[in-house]
Amino acid sequence: MEGLAIPPEVVYPAFILGMLSYCIILFCNLVIILTIALDKRLHEPMYLLLINLPINDLMGATAILPQLMKQILMDSRSISYLACVTQAFFFHMYAGGSALILIAMAYDRYVAICNPLRYSAIMTNVYLLKIITLVWVVDLTLMLILFALLLRFPLCRSFVSNVYCDNPSLVRLVCADTTLNNIYGLFIIVFVQVLFVGAIFYTYLQILLTCLKNKQSDAKSKAIQTCVSHLMVFIILELTGLMTLLSYRFEKASPQLRKIVGIVVMIFPPTMNPIIYGLKTKEIRSKIPMFFSQKVSAF
Repeated sequence: MEGLAIPPEVVYPAFILGMLSYCIILFCNLVIILTIALDKRLHEPMYLLLINLPINDLMGATAILPQLMKQILMDSRSISYLACVTQAFFFHMYAGGSALILIAMAYDRYVAICNPLRYSAIMTNVYLLKIITLVWVVDLTLMLILFALLLRFPLCRSFVSNVYCDNPSLVRLVCADTTLNNIYGLFIIVFVQVLFVGAIFYTYLQILLTCLKNKQSDAKSKAIQTCVSHLMVFIILELTGLMTLLSYRFEKASPQLRKIVGIVVMIFPPTMNPIIYGLKTKEIRSKIPMFFSQKVSAF
C-alpha cells in the first residue's frame, strides 16, 4: 500500500492530529445519534431520517481512519487482501449512502413544506421504515454487485496505489479484462449523481417556490433554516466527491495531492455534517445541552 511519505519528525504530530480528528468525528456523530435516539420528542420523520447520516459517517470514518493511523504510527504499508476488500466495501457504502440518505431527507422536507396538511398522513411510521430500508438496500445491492464483479478475478499485482483501499485501486491489481467492472462503476456514479442532483434540484426548487408564496414569515423562516442545513451538507458532499473523481481522472495529478484529497474526503464531511445539523437545526441544538445535563446529573 502506498504510504503518505511523512518525515520521521512529523510522524507523532500527524498521528495525534489524525487521532484527534477521528475522536472529534466519533464524539460529534455519537452526540447527534444519542440525542435523537434518547429524546422521544425528536422521534419524528425528519430526525429519524437524519440519524442515518451520522451512522453512515461513522461507518465511513471507522473503515478508513484507524488503518490510516496505524500506517502513520508504525510505518506499516501492508494489509491483507480480505481487510483491503472490506475497507473498500465500507468506503463505497459510505459514499453511496451519503447521497441516498440526503435524497430521502430532501423528499421528507419536500412533503413537509409543499404538502404540510398531508404530511402526517404520508410520512407514517410504516412509510418511513420503507424509505430507510430502501436507502440501505439500494446502497448495499449496488456495492455487492460492484465487489462481486471484482472478486471473480485472480490478482496479479499486490501494490495498492492509494493510502486506503477502494474499488479503482483494487481493479488495478487485476490483469484480466475489467471492462465490465469499469462500465458498472461508471453506471453507479452516473446513476447516483443523476438521481442525487436531480432529486435535490427538483425538491428544493419546489420548496423555494412554496416559501416565496407563503406569507407567514415564521413558517417561511423555519423552512428556509431547515433547508439551508441540508443544502450545506449537499454542497460539501458534492465538492468532496468531485475532488475525488478529478484526482482519479487526471493521471498527471500529483500522487501526494491525490492522497491529501482522499484523506480530506474521509475527515471533512463526517466532521462537518453533525456540526452543521447541531448548530443549524434549532430542535437538536436545544436538546444537546439537555442531553448532557441529564447525563451529568445521573452521576
